[in-house]
Amino acid sequence: MGHAASEFIPVSLAVLTVSDSRGEAEDTSGHYLVEAAAAVGHQVVDKRIIKDNIYQIRAVVSGWIADPSVQAIVITGGTGFTARDNTPEAIQPLFDRQVEGFGELFRMLSYEDIGTSTIQSRALAGIANQTIIFAVPGSTNACKMAWERIIVEQLDARHRPCNFLPHLSKK
Repeated sequence: MGHAASEFIPVSLAVLTVSDSRGEAEDTSGHYLVEAAAAVGHQVVDKRIIKDNIYQIRAVVSGWIADPSVQAIVITGGTGFTARDNTPEAIQPLFDRQVEGFGELFRMLSYEDIGTSTIQSRALAGIANQTIIFAVPGSTNACKMAWERIIVEQLDARHRPCNFLPHLSKK
């Protein structure tokens, strides 16, 4: 397959919310990501909420990376600049290759909404074992912006000139 296809190809994805304070009822960001992915035709195969702990994050994400039924992972939360924000430290060592442009583009778009505060966002993406991983802030507005303005196109086989589907494992 080339860099763009002529028809939509659904991706199987997992959503992880990293939070010390949110439970399922308060997880508006995780719920948004699940609903947005399903609305465009992707299959959400798992959704979890875990505490902001490097080893818990790494364990869950590693399991999904090893699972052939998971092609994409979207993580919300733990990407800020406080001592309790550990998502980048947890997942970066798992990457085979980092997608540097994702964090740069996220911060550029985020600047429109929150100005220079965006420099404290450590949003990032990478690929591991043919699984694309996106990590975005925990705010629902940040999740919406990341999904609607970046991720949805990069998970669409029809998006030209390129998208991530040729790099993902086949279910």
